[in-house]
Amino acid sequence: MARGLARDHEEKRASLRNGAAAYFAAHGYDRASMTGAARSAGVSKALLYHYYDSKEALLYDILHTHLAELAAVVEAARPDGLPGLIAAVLDAYEDADAAHKLQLEALEALPDEMQAPLLALQRQLVRDMGDAVRAERPDLEPDRVRAATMSVFGILNWVYMWHRPGRGLSRQDYAVLAADFVRGGLAAI
Repeated sequence: MARGLARDHEEKRASLRNGAAAYFAAHGYDRASMTGAARSAGVSKALLYHYYDSKEALLYDILHTHLAELAAVVEAARPDGLPGLIAAVLDAYEDADAAHKLQLEALEALPDEMQAPLLALQRQLVRDMGDAVRAERPDLEPDRVRAATMSVFGILNWVYMWHRPGRGLSRQDYAVLAADFVRGGLAAI
């Protein structure tokens, strides 16, 4: 008879994902090892392999969880329009800097069949943000909507590089600034 999952299975997976994401982001996925990921997560390599059969499976789980959670947050914020989406994305990014960095830098290291569902989630996020941009400026031609949408992500995706909690603007204040900046730019084009 097969053994059931432990009650804390998902919490353990989350802890492993977080520790490994921090390690992969700090050392570069291509140079990182499962031994280092296990050490960073505070577990044995054997336990890490109990949950993930390969480094690729671990990276996939980190990225899929990050993007799926982000997609759910964006979907919930859609009724709040562009300012709500910007605030929701920045809030979701707050504790996900390592996973976000890996999304930007390591997704291409995965085989095509593992990349496909992740790219589908990314495209959904772009569509949702594009819909919010289009709602602000329904008169914009499609090429400008796409350029404006990608500009919004450019403003949001690099926050992890410069924002330091407790210094300067809070994420919430930056969300207001970013929304005002984007809306002002949309009004001007």
